[in-house]
Amino acid sequence: THTHTHTHTHAFCTCLCVSHTLLLHSDVDSGVGNIKYILSGEGAGTIFVIDDKTGNIHATKTLDREEQAQYTLTAQAVNRDTNKPLEPPSEFIVKVQDINDNPPEFLHGPYYARVPEMSNVGTSVMQVTASDADDPTYGNSARLVYSILQGQPYFSVESQTGIIRTALPNMDREARQEYDVLIQAKDMGGHMGGLSGTTQVKITLTDVNDNPPKFPQSVYSMSVSEDKVPGEEVGRLKAKDPDLGDNGMVNYRLVDGDGLGLFELSTDSETREAVIKLKKHVDFETKRSYTLRVEGSNPYIDPQYIAWGPYKDEATIKISVEDADEPPAFVAPSYTFEVAENAPEGAQVGRVHAKDTDVANNPVRYMIPLYTDIEQFFSVNPDDGMITTTRPLDREAQAWHNISVSATEIGGHHQDTKVRVNIKVKDVNDNSPEFATNNEVLMCETVALGKVIETVSAVDKDEMAHRQHFTFSLAPEVTHNHNFSLKDNRDSTASIYVLRKGFSRLTQDVYYLPIEINDNGFPALSSTNTLTIRVCSCDSRDTILSCNVEPYVLPAGLSPGALIAILACIVILLGIVVLFVALRRQKKEPLIVFEEEDIRENIITYDDEGGGEEDTEAFDIATLQNPDGANGFLPRKDIKPELQFPIRPGGAGHNGANSVDVDDFIKTRIAEADGDPTAPPYDSIQIYGYEGRGSLAGSLSSLESVTTESDLDYDYLQSWGPRFKKLADLYGTKDCFMDDDGDDGEDS
Repeated sequence: THTHTHTHTHAFCTCLCVSHTLLLHSDVDSGVGNIKYILSGEGAGTIFVIDDKTGNIHATKTLDREEQAQYTLTAQAVNRDTNKPLEPPSEFIVKVQDINDNPPEFLHGPYYARVPEMSNVGTSVMQVTASDADDPTYGNSARLVYSILQGQPYFSVESQTGIIRTALPNMDREARQEYDVLIQAKDMGGHMGGLSGTTQVKITLTDVNDNPPKFPQSVYSMSVSEDKVPGEEVGRLKAKDPDLGDNGMVNYRLVDGDGLGLFELSTDSETREAVIKLKKHVDFETKRSYTLRVEGSNPYIDPQYIAWGPYKDEATIKISVEDADEPPAFVAPSYTFEVAENAPEGAQVGRVHAKDTDVANNPVRYMIPLYTDIEQFFSVNPDDGMITTTRPLDREAQAWHNISVSATEIGGHHQDTKVRVNIKVKDVNDNSPEFATNNEVLMCETVALGKVIETVSAVDKDEMAHRQHFTFSLAPEVTHNHNFSLKDNRDSTASIYVLRKGFSRLTQDVYYLPIEINDNGFPALSSTNTLTIRVCSCDSRDTILSCNVEPYVLPAGLSPGALIAILACIVILLGIVVLFVALRRQKKEPLIVFEEEDIRENIITYDDEGGGEEDTEAFDIATLQNPDGANGFLPRKDIKPELQFPIRPGGAGHNGANSVDVDDFIKTRIAEADGDPTAPPYDSIQIYGYEGRGSLAGSLSSLESVTTESDLDYDYLQSWGPRFKKLADLYGTKDCFMDDDGDDGEDS
């Protein structure tokens, strides 16, 4: 580094040395060595040192102008012995002279730039700038020149400004989108020996709408089955546009073809495809193919490139209709028929007709779904579709019948089609007219002669024809009565007049007036309705006070309260009698009356308990089985037999208890009862031979105790109390039977 010195006094002289040495000399220095030089200021002692004898100033290290361009120093000459200044201090500046030691630098690299594709030659892309730390005012160290090292021939750079421009026309983004450009900056004006620096610039071509849409195919083939429903997809197609974003957006529309009314087009928002959908049903038997012309176009066109158009394309779509097994089709969307009410069973209502629309043209079978005709008023011929009635219909019960008829193809896939059938029941005059209301007419006893006490009207369940009205007349049996008359008002009403006065409800409180009503229909029907007229007591203003019948003759000395008490007593007595009769019917009567003393003919009821559920042998049902019951003959059980078979000789003739064989006696009586078809089994013979395992009590049965009465003494029964009095009488010391007027034995 070269240095300059500049002094502010005339006492020193300086010189510039190539060896970075500065010579400082004072005028008072005679060369004998008595002067001492002192240096102070910026860098004194570190960067700059001085020889105190000769005044030579040396730089101790290399100086960098880019770090510090100049230094300010102060020099002074003093007496070496006394250190007294010989001259005033002198200030001088050391300037560092620049050399080209710094290359140019791009401080903001690498750079990124964007330029539209198809830009004209010379279109500015961006400007790059390099900096050089050397002194721009001294020589050419900081004079820069720009050049392009990489990126040709697509781009160029201005040497003085660093502006990058396009160098080729019609650069297509779809062919190449990104370019890497290398820019160099060189100092010394670009001459040899100058220093240089480089930077990378990445240039991207942005999209413009410079490409029209294009269908990959000119003709597309699609198919649709005739059983598809409107809205179902038929097929898709898409036009290609290499542009991006809105520039590459394509809109589609149908522009021509014989299927415009049957198909529609929409655009899938995600895939940007044209979607062909079915708009209406197609029929294979009617037309088997359709043609559509579809257009795809860009909605956004750049006017700068409009001459490159047109920005649209067209393609042809051929759609073939496929045959499907379709259900039959009715010739009409719905049917409406009429049938007269009361028409006999099998009356024809109307015919529905359906046909197979397929090529096979199979026959069709008809039926009425049960849920549409729950009560099954109608039937349909399965072969020809004729609907008939199954029974007479009543219009007044149901005027309209709404049913469905289904048609199914025979031999097909059992697909059916339903059609609505509305059947109106035509009215027939089959209902007689009747009073609109059946209220009683209340008439005062003091009613005036000729007064209208009621206006009657009629209703008819049948439909009334135009100008049809009801006519009224008195029934023939009361035509000449002297109480009331009738006047037909010719407006389907009639007025009832009073023919006399002086009515008394004590004499007659109710009058019945039969009136004939004719509906004048076809055929005409009439009915006789009875009008009830009740006589009431009224005040002077004809306000009804009472219409009830009041007793006017009462027995002397009896008030209404007494009559009520008498009636209550009668009701109570009747209740007691009914209860007594019911109890008597529940009690079983003896079948045959025997003498009390005959122990063989008295079956006693005991209030004892059996063995419970374990007692399965206490009752032998076999002894009561009726052989006649097995043959289907069952005698009545609600009455006693009127005829009684005579008692066997010897049954009552046995005298002596000891000779009685009870078992033989019972079997004999059972046989007689079984042989008598008129005798119900009133007797219930129970055997108490088994008391069950759970009972600790012994048997009380006299039938199983002993075989003869002579074995035991039964006198102890007398002390058992009144409950055992009957046993004591039977098995006691009596030897004789009571006469026929004695008590009957209790049956069990």
